[in-house]
Amino acid sequence: QVQLVESGGGLVQPGESLRVSCAASGISFSNYHLDWYRQAPGKEREFVARMFTDPTTIYADSVKGRFTISRDNTKNTVYLQMNSLKPEDTAVYFCRIFRVADYWGKGILVTVSS
Repeated sequence: QVQLVESGGGLVQPGESLRVSCAASGISFSNYHLDWYRQAPGKEREFVARMFTDPTTIYADSVKGRFTISRDNTKNTVYLQMNSLKPEDTAVYFCRIFRVADYWGKGILVTVSS
């Protein structure tokens, strides 16, 4: 059974940094591409960042230069380092792993507020 568990969310002030993690189990992690999505209150879920297995990365324009996606295949974990956080980054953040099938975590709340 595949499980994805996010951690590391919380409340931070504007301009601060935070790293969220997503640990996977029950899957051959290194063979999968990795995504982070987010959903702000009252809005649709949106793409944030992607790391392919090769490991090319792509980012949404709204986070480019501030967020970094990375992976540790020895720990079956994907990370999202978020710097220079803004109030508009407040959202529930979801990890997704995919190749032929895809799997989602349940999400973790990140709140950016003074």
